[in-house]
Amino acid sequence: MSSSPGPGPAFPGGLHEDAPGWLLTAVKDQRVAFLGVGVVNTLVGFVAFFGFDDLYAAAAPGWPGVVHNTVVLACAHVVTVLVAFVLYRYLVFRVRGHLWRDLARFESVYLTSIAVNWVLLNLLVEVAHWSAKLAQTVILVLQVLLSWFGHKHFSFRRPRPDDGSGA
Repeated sequence: MSSSPGPGPAFPGGLHEDAPGWLLTAVKDQRVAFLGVGVVNTLVGFVAFFGFDDLYAAAAPGWPGVVHNTVVLACAHVVTVLVAFVLYRYLVFRVRGHLWRDLARFESVYLTSIAVNWVLLNLLVEVAHWSAKLAQTVILVLQVLLSWFGHKHFSFRRPRPDDGSGA
């Protein structure tokens, strides 16, 4: 039992699980909060992708482009998904319970996104001869839309009080 006032267990600093995330409280619109976190996470993604791209190029020069792109994308994906999950869960959606289910759902949205990303990245780089960094930049715009709908309506969805679905 929590000694803190208010419903739900307290987090460090007096936050409660069922209180809205501070970012959502500050901006009042979940879509804007989502985009704000998305901007931060996109920057994390760029740094991770560019860093792994440079690291892999130095560590494994001459490997086929598809192998290179796949390894770089996978490494950047792990970093980006973990950062995004924490930020969205605690700053935007502020859900409680079901941590592992939420993470599995969250990752399934991103696995769909990364599959689309992988296909488009390799088509743009190998067929259209774009640079990997330019192709990835363009692809990220498409991922924003998929991510919003996937996370809002699937990853962090909770039943309404009058909805007996238990989802």
